[in-house]
Order: sequence, then C-alpha cells, then structure tokens
Amino acid sequence: MGSDRQQGQRGVSAPDADTGEDRKPLSDEARSAFTPPLGVPRPPAPAPDGEHPTSEFAIPEGLTAEPAAEPEGSAFTAPAGVKPASGNQTTGSFPIVTPPHGIPVVRLIKDAPWQDRMRTMLRMPVSERPVPERVERQDDSGPAVPRVLDLTLRIGELLLAGGEGAEDVEAAMFGVAHAYGLDRCEPTVTFTLLSVSYQPSLVDDPVTASRTVRRRGTDYTRLSAVFRLVDDITSQEDFTLEEAYRRLAEIRRNRHPYPGWALTVAGGGLAGAASMLVGGEWPVFFAAAVGAMLGDRLAWLASGRGLPEFYQFVAAAMPPAAMGVALSLADSGLQASAVITGGLFALIPGRALVAGVQDGLTGYYITAAARLLEVGYLIVGIVCGVLTVLYGGIQLNARLDPEAALRHVERPTIQILAAMLLALTFSILLQQERHTVLFATLNGGVAWVVYGALADTANIPPVAATTVAAGLVGLFGQLLSRYRYASALPYVTAAVGPLLPGSATYFGLLALAQGNLDRGIPHLTQAAALALAIAIGVNLGSEAARLFLKIPGAEKDPTGRRAAKRTRGF
Repeated sequence: MGSDRQQGQRGVSAPDADTGEDRKPLSDEARSAFTPPLGVPRPPAPAPDGEHPTSEFAIPEGLTAEPAAEPEGSAFTAPAGVKPASGNQTTGSFPIVTPPHGIPVVRLIKDAPWQDRMRTMLRMPVSERPVPERVERQDDSGPAVPRVLDLTLRIGELLLAGGEGAEDVEAAMFGVAHAYGLDRCEPTVTFTLLSVSYQPSLVDDPVTASRTVRRRGTDYTRLSAVFRLVDDITSQEDFTLEEAYRRLAEIRRNRHPYPGWALTVAGGGLAGAASMLVGGEWPVFFAAAVGAMLGDRLAWLASGRGLPEFYQFVAAAMPPAAMGVALSLADSGLQASAVITGGLFALIPGRALVAGVQDGLTGYYITAAARLLEVGYLIVGIVCGVLTVLYGGIQLNARLDPEAALRHVERPTIQILAAMLLALTFSILLQQERHTVLFATLNGGVAWVVYGALADTANIPPVAATTVAAGLVGLFGQLLSRYRYASALPYVTAAVGPLLPGSATYFGLLALAQGNLDRGIPHLTQAAALALAIAIGVNLGSEAARLFLKIPGAEKDPTGRRAAKRTRGF
C-alpha cells in the first residue's frame, strides 16, 4: 500500500509555479541538487554579456568602488592648471614641473664677454649646462672631436704660457669646445699640464687628450690675439675649424712687437723710475738705469748658455747691486740704496705673484702652489745675487746705511710721473700691444695717487693702502678688458709695478748681509705682506667688477656664477 501510494504520488503531475502549466514528473536521477525545490522561485537569468554578480571579485551592495587611477601622463606634458613655458610657475628658483616645451635654455648673450659666459657654465654641473647652439658637422673623414680637442689644448697652452690665470684658461678651453658642439666637456688646468675630456653620452667611452706646457714666455700681444680668437669662435656661428687653425698659426708666427734693445732700454727706464719713487735724484736715475741694463744683458747671456731661470735672476741682480756698492765706495754722495732698490723693482716677479695668488683665491690650489713656488725660487735667486754683492761691499767697508735711504721725501709731481714711467716701461717689457700701453700707464698713475693719498695724507698703514690701490687697479683693469673684450692682464700687471715692495726687500737683504736679523726679518715680512696685498687687491677688484656687473643669462638662470662652497675647517 505504501509503495503504491509513493508511486502514485510520483506519477501525479503538479502545476508549474511560474507558468501554471502541468510539468511532467521527473525521476530521481533527473532531479539536480542545484534545482530549487517546489515553491521556491528561480534566480534571475544571467546577463547576456556573461557577467557573474556572485563572483568573489564583485563589489557587495552598499560599498563604493575606489576612484579610477588617472592615466600616467608624459614628463613633457604640463598637468592641468599649470601655465606653459612662457608663464612657468616656480617655487623659489626652480620650476614646479617640466614645461611642455622643456626647460628654457640659458641664452648666454653674445654681447657679454666670453669670460663671463664660460665662467657661468664652468661652475654648473654637466647635466645642467645648456646645449650648444651650434654643432660641428661631420664629414666623410670621421668626427671632428679629435681636432676640436687639439685646437682647445693649443689655445689653452698659449694662454697658460702667457701667464693667464687657471680659471680664465679653463673658461677659454671650455668655450672653444662648447662652441664646436662638445657640450659634455671637462677641461683641467695645472701649472704645466693641460687636459680635456669629452664624453658623448653616459654609455659612450670618454675621449681624453692632454698637452704639456714646457716653455713659458711673456708676450701680452700674443695673449690678446688669442683672446680675440676665442671671442670670434664663441660668438660667430660660421667660424670653422679650418679658420681657427689658420688664425692660430698666424698668432704663433707673429714676432714680438718690440726688439731686444728696446726691452733692455725699458728695463733701465723701469729701474730709474723706481729709484725716483724712493727719493732718488736724476744722477741716481741714470745710475740705476745703467745697472739694470747691464743686469739684463748678463741675464740674456746666461739664457743663451742654457742656464736655468734661477741663475739668470742671480746674474741679473748682481750689476744693480754692484753699481750701488761702487757709488758708496766712491763717496759720491748719491743714494746707493735707491740705486739698488730700483734694480730690484725691475726683477721682482710681480706677474707670477699676482697670478699665483689669484689661482689660490679662485680655488685652483695646485696651480697656485706651483706658481708661488716658482716666485719663491726667483726671489731666492735675487736674494743670492744681491747678498753676494752686498757682502763683498761690506768687506770693502762700503757705507751702506739703510737709515739714510729711509728718509721719506714727498714729491707728488715727480713721483706720479715716475710711477707712470715705471708702468710705461713695464708694459714694454711685457710685450703689450701699443694701444694698451696708454691705459696701463694711466692706471699705474692712478694706483700711485691713491697709495700716496692714503699712506702720506691719511697716515693709513702701507699694507692697507697698497690693498686699496691694487683693488682699484684690478677694478679698472677688469672694466677696460670688458670694454675691449680682451684679457685684463695687460691693464693690470704693469699698473701694479709702482706698488711692488722693492725698498722693503732691499732693506731686509741689507740687514741680513750685516748680520742684523732683528731688523732684516721684519723688513722681509713687510715685503711679503705688501706682495700679498697687491695680489689680493687685484683679485678683489676683479671680483667686484664681476659682482656688480650684469651676468649673462641671469634672468632665466637665477643661480648665476656658482661660488666654491666653504669647507668649514674639515
């Protein structure tokens, strides 16, 4: 009965809950475990696109989805709300974002001297330097990189051999390389070695070349010609390598503007003018001139025999000292000390001293140490020559009384004319161009007027007065060089001649020859202090000119010329 009842129940058809129609009975095998029981509605049919709302990745109801990430933009596209490059917003001195057209290039204007343009770039990191505005084309023979590096080294060699400071030499080398498209270029200057390295990119091997400076000579005419060549290379767009090599060959072939006899006469005139500055009369002027000319000829003879420069200075210092001792032995009544002092003025290496201290102040310590060591050797040579003669004069009972020469005589007109004559003859000895001689002469007169006004009228110590006078010389020389687009050395070196410590050096040497160390050491210390005051004053005047004058590219690059950072003692 029970089984019949179950079979009957299985055979009865039931109406469909959804459609109301009768469904056919299903067997147990046909009934699925996922089929909802009778009376339970079916779940909604899946969407046509195949989405599964019951997936574990679906967001439950009541929760909000995270905002979609913004698409990654380009580094060269300005975000919304940021002005383009023409009106770039900045924070301090750096842009907030990279403008759509890139960071504005520092336009180093052509109207500014190339020294300022290249100094501004030398103190920038390589990655921040502006791209060259002109790239040298490559021909079928290969890239022009080796030729550009060779030209750069040859120009740097002429500048360094002529006595130019290390910073200006590096600026010139970098200017030449940058003008011909070598932007990732690093020049290095020491006292006798020049090197330049160029790396096309971070993944390419660098190309390095070097050159040794074996001979140095004084020819400011050649120095000015090299400055004009560098200015043409860095300012003219179509200045080719062939034209640069041709100009460089002409500069090397040019003869000195003054013959040898003119240099000898100029040396005598310098010694005579220096003797007038320390109180000498006209007979002393001619005696000092004769002694200096004899010393110059003796030094030329030693040079012709191949003797080192040290012995040349020893030979050049002996005749002026011998002339002073002879006047003292003859009891002529002339100031023998003024004669010897005048001869020392013509020998003190003021050019190398100024360049050495300038290199030290600008951070080129290796070159500065080498230059100052050279100055020390030359001064020791002068000391040896003078002391030898003075010691012999003392043995002959020569009356060399330093107190007689210490009498200060104020003759403003004569001393100003003597200072201008000294600067004039110094310009000839430096082989300067004729149109620069007048400016250097006037600058030397200004230096002595300022020194006399401070030391004699205002009673300011000689070291401070020398510093101020040398600072004005450096300032005027820097302004003249900017006006002429040339080196400042022709306008500065000869002008500081009247300020050289000739008398202090002589008094110190005389005291040493007499065995009086208590008097000699203070005089020599004063001479060293005056020499450093001259060099520091000249450099300070030059830096003052650069400080207050407009720096190229300052409107677009507020950093300007970057200074060396302080070490704070460690």
